[in-house]
Amino acid sequence: MRIAKYIANAGVCSRRDAEKLIEQKKVFINNICCKHPSTLVTLKDKIIVNKKIITLESEVRLWKMYKPTKVICTNKDPQHRKTIFDLIPKNYPRLIGIGRLDFMSEGLLLFTNNGDFARRLELPSSNFLRVYRVCINGNINPADLAAINKGIKINGIQYNKVITKIEKFNAPYTWMIFKIREGKNREIRNICELFLWNIVKLIRIQYGSIKLTKQKPGEIIEVKNFSSTL
Repeated sequence: MRIAKYIANAGVCSRRDAEKLIEQKKVFINNICCKHPSTLVTLKDKIIVNKKIITLESEVRLWKMYKPTKVICTNKDPQHRKTIFDLIPKNYPRLIGIGRLDFMSEGLLLFTNNGDFARRLELPSSNFLRVYRVCINGNINPADLAAINKGIKINGIQYNKVITKIEKFNAPYTWMIFKIREGKNREIRNICELFLWNIVKLIRIQYGSIKLTKQKPGEIIEVKNFSSTL
């Protein structure tokens, strides 16, 4: 396995950041400074990153969090806002976030201890189902729903078929269900903006086969007996 991949799979950072650490001479293999990210290593090698020995866990593990609003999906924020990693208990292993939810969105967010598994779940080609509950302030025109379900283009970007339906109406609010597989950046918000729908709440409730349970905002729990295909 290449050293950059080893570091990413150990949950230290992304492969790109691992390459930067190697360039900065902060990675050692068997006490020898690593000079290239393509250097091959095995589980028998001693890998040191930033003066700490790192190891690979053989078992791929998965966690799910109820992300609250006003929390950002990043390791560090220049604006010093609270991040999802600030919510993870200190006694947890180093986790890798799978996908993102924007600052004002809430709901299901997945984490793993394995970089390759995280990337596989994020790839658009993996086609994992994502389900959202969206609260709109106002009424919905059925013709607009039909247009979304056929697939639409916004600012030159094609959004493929999105399954959208009204869940319930509680004046003056309309609750909707969005089912998507592409997961383009801010896809639901861009669609709602096109139709001048004012979003009150946007909650992800499912990713693949993993569903949001009765977790409290900010709570994270491990998912047991999950399938690698979700």
